[in-house]
Amino acid sequence: MKEDNITYKKAYVFAIEIVNACKNLTQDKKEYVLSKQLLRSGTSIGANIAEANGGISNADFSAKISIAYKEALETKYWLSLLKDTGYIEENKYEILFEQTDELCKILFSILKKTRIHNNK
Repeated sequence: MKEDNITYKKAYVFAIEIVNACKNLTQDKKEYVLSKQLLRSGTSIGANIAEANGGISNADFSAKISIAYKEALETKYWLSLLKDTGYIEENKYEILFEQTDELCKILFSILKKTRIHNNK
């Protein structure tokens, strides 16, 4: 995963989408608390992947991927909450949620492989 990291690139592009969504939430909707939670968890996914890529061991790599996965799950929660409270429109929610779900699936797959590898 460390060479040409597609997962990192997807997470980086997603982080840009999250930053822009949070700008909209604060500027247009005047929502500051939930948007900060979304900003933190949504941008943390890529940051943890970057840390995983710099891991000093397989266990370190796996631990950081695990954190990235958990942050992605948390991001899905905040997106759902923002949609259900009327802060994010359905179409924007669907796009962001789909991107988050894709990251979750990729990260979980990596996590399963690294955990199996670490247990051998």
